[in-house]
Amino acid sequence: MAVTEQVSRPAPFVEKLGTNLAENVLAQQGVPIVTGGLGSISQLGGESADAFAARQKAAQAFDVRKQSLAGLAPTVAGQDALQTQAQNLATQGVGSFAPFLQQAQTAGTAAGTALGGVGLGATAFQQGVQDFMSPYQSQVIDATLSEFDRNTQIQQQQIRDQQAALGALGSGRAGVQLAEFGTGAARERALLQAGLLQQGFGQAAGARQQDIANRGALAAQQQGLGAFQAGLGAQQQAATGTDITRLGQLGAINQAQTQAGLDAQREAIRQAAFQPQEQLDRYAAQVTGIMGGYPGQTVSTNVPNPTPLQTALGVGTTLAGIYGAVNPRPLFAEGGEAKEGIMRVAEIDMLKEEYEKYKYDLLEQRPDAMPMSFEEFRRMVLSGQG
Repeated sequence: MAVTEQVSRPAPFVEKLGTNLAENVLAQQGVPIVTGGLGSISQLGGESADAFAARQKAAQAFDVRKQSLAGLAPTVAGQDALQTQAQNLATQGVGSFAPFLQQAQTAGTAAGTALGGVGLGATAFQQGVQDFMSPYQSQVIDATLSEFDRNTQIQQQQIRDQQAALGALGSGRAGVQLAEFGTGAARERALLQAGLLQQGFGQAAGARQQDIANRGALAAQQQGLGAFQAGLGAQQQAATGTDITRLGQLGAINQAQTQAGLDAQREAIRQAAFQPQEQLDRYAAQVTGIMGGYPGQTVSTNVPNPTPLQTALGVGTTLAGIYGAVNPRPLFAEGGEAKEGIMRVAEIDMLKEEYEKYKYDLLEQRPDAMPMSFEEFRRMVLSGQG
């Protein structure tokens, strides 16, 4: 049964495009991919001179493509003026609460100083009163007592004068009168001195009490000022927290801006590095579209199938011709006479190999066929030689 072979071929110009595409694809497979220019590469240890030369050529081509694609390189917009202003304000506000805390600490120290020296208890209070006693009190007391003593002496002299006028001077009654007067004068003098001392102490105690009150009021004022400064510091700290948050947001904006620039650089390098592949892909897509759009042509060829006998005869004739040309003696001696040496073994092996091919071809075409024996195959070869 003849075999009909049909081959579908595209139009000649389409076939030419496909051939050109295949050649370009094969050529592109051997080109190394580089992402840097000629000055960025150096020969590596163990790298052959040919491989390094290929990379140098690819790097030079990369430089050319990058320069040619400069107008298509992605660009990134700079930071906005408002963003820069906000960043400067946020940076200036960081740490601005520190002066308020320092003032609060100073006010607290002043409050402690204002209350310093104020002891607790009556003894401490009395000791503190001494500091407020008038330095002129003793002089006032001495002058007052001196004046009292002078007046007492005058009064005693007046009593003596009255006793003398009555003629009772030196009498017992006169002595009693003078003694009574002296006792009363001494008692009045003591009361006067005690009153003066009590008055001075009262004034000093009042001054001391007023001093304590003044110190307490000053301390309270200082404490209030400290609390106010601390409150300002807390508010400033809260504002600083807001500044930190804003700084973080600005930092994220700057980071995104920087990352966008890096992405743009990477995209430019990627475009320059893979432009040949992308152009080849577009070319392949166009060729594929053209091949699908134009009808092809079909070429049919009828080839008759050889019979197993024809195959065997052809093999026998070929073997006989080969061995007849190389060795003019017969491949096998008649009557089963064996040849000696290596040549006979090689001839038998080749003949057996061809016999196995004959059986395989026969059974593949006709699975129910009965192949000839090896001896029959050998005789056929011998007959072909003759």
